[in-house]
Formats: sequence, structure tokens, C-alpha cells
Amino acid sequence: MMDKRMIYTVADHRFAVVAGEALLGQMAQYEPFAVEPDAAPVLFTLTVAQEQPFPDVDIMVETSQDDEGSQILVGHTADGRSYFEFLLCGDRSGCLLVSADYSKATLWLYKHQLYGLNNALMVLYALATACLGTALFHSAVVSHEGKGYMFLGKSGTGKSTHASLWCRYIEGTELVNDDNPVVRVFPHRAVVYGSPWSGKTPCYRNMSLPIGGIVQLSQAPYNKIRRLRSIEAYAALVPSISGKRWERRVADGLHETEDTLAGRVPVWYLECLPDEAAARLCQETIKEVRAKK
Repeated sequence: MMDKRMIYTVADHRFAVVAGEALLGQMAQYEPFAVEPDAAPVLFTLTVAQEQPFPDVDIMVETSQDDEGSQILVGHTADGRSYFEFLLCGDRSGCLLVSADYSKATLWLYKHQLYGLNNALMVLYALATACLGTALFHSAVVSHEGKGYMFLGKSGTGKSTHASLWCRYIEGTELVNDDNPVVRVFPHRAVVYGSPWSGKTPCYRNMSLPIGGIVQLSQAPYNKIRRLRSIEAYAALVPSISGKRWERRVADGLHETEDTLAGRVPVWYLECLPDEAAARLCQETIKEVRAKK
């Protein structure tokens, strides 16, 4: 069966996926972002090689990332291609080889194929857009009164819980994305976008909002919030953005995005309980400061 080429647009960046129709049929979460194929250029093309053996190439592993049963190995080949291997519960899910400029990639899939595909596309997207004022965040984000509010923090700190508290107790609030929204900075504004990647809570909304505030969360036996200064804000943003920071081009692009966000968007530090009072304190404090501008 012939492979099919699909085009998707996330945060106004176009990319292509070339794969068999059976696999493409499993990608329901990408449907809100699908566009009609045409001759317009794409940022990158991912080709899926499901029934082909992985090529016999030497891999130099550079680092690994572990998170709740999943693992990503990162390395490179002798000819300068980037290599990523995705594992879930110890099973190899996929192996990804990427051109030096991140414009072309091939993915070999094994077990847990959708997991491998999602991770490959997130990696490609994050690296290909790093120099374009764009960052893929590890964050939950909600909409309220025409603005997007992002909640950051380490895994298990309650990002999803706090987002759900806003949705439950603050009228007019809706979930935009539960785990991997995209942020873009422009000359006079910063915008958060929904994406096809949303963690454990399915929420794949093709929408965008100006950012009203960013909140770093920390669990505590009380509720307390304070505005972060620019240098503190920058430090709060960095851990929530993944990328090959040992590669100068990627690191410089992410630094510029983080620096712009820290200077332009209000960033808060919220120590909190998982309760209604925490959500109301957060929303009311941000609203009060915005009203004074």
C-alpha cells in the first residue's frame, strides 16, 4: 500500500508526515490541525518506515531523559545526523534519524507506535522552531476572558489540577491544553497555542490566545502568590522548555524566546493547596494587577 502525505499546521508552522494510511488513521488528535496538501513549503517532513529494518549505523549517545516510565535517548551519527530513541516501560517504541538542519527525518516504529510517533513529532517540532521565536512548553493552559493563562511546574506539582480548579470555579474558563502548548513571541505580543500533544487529558484545540500570565506552581500547606522579577521569571521558564541546549543554534533561539517572555509577560510564583481558594487567589491577583495597567 502506498504511503500518504499529510500536512499539519501548529501555531502557524507547517509540517508534513508521510506514512501508511493505517497509521495516519490512528492520528485523530492531529485532525484539527490538518490542512489541504499543496506546494507551499513545510518546516520539516517526517517519513515513517514501519516495516523496514533500522539501518546499520554507529550511534554516539549524548544524554537521556527519564520521566514516569518513559525514556528518550539522544545522540548522533558519525555523519552529523541527530538520533532519538523512545522507550515506554522498557520497550523500544521508535528510533528517529534527523538531518542536521532538522528539515528531514525518518522514524522506525516498533511497540506503542502512537507513543513513538507523538514523541518524534514533538522533538522535531521543538528543534525545528527553536530559532523562530517558538517554544513547546511543558505546561497546562486555560482560557479566560480572551487571554491564555499558563501553569508551570515539575511533574506532580499539580498543573492539571490547578487548571481544572480554574475551569470548575472561575466562570468562563476553558481548558486549552493540558501538557504541551506552543508559545510564540512576536514584536509586540506573546501568544499561546493549542497543540496535538496534550498529555493524559485529551484536549487538542486548534486555537490561539494572547498570554495574560504565566504561573509557576509549588505545593504548600497554604496559598500564597507573588510576582517574579525578570531574572526570576527567566529562571522559572527555562525548565519548562525542552531542547538540545548544548547545540548553540537551538540554545540561542530558546534563550531569546525565554528572555523576551520574561520581560514582556507577567510571571507569578504560586505556593498552594489543591483547592478553590488557590485558584481564586491566583485569578484575582492577576486580574487586579492587569487592571492597574
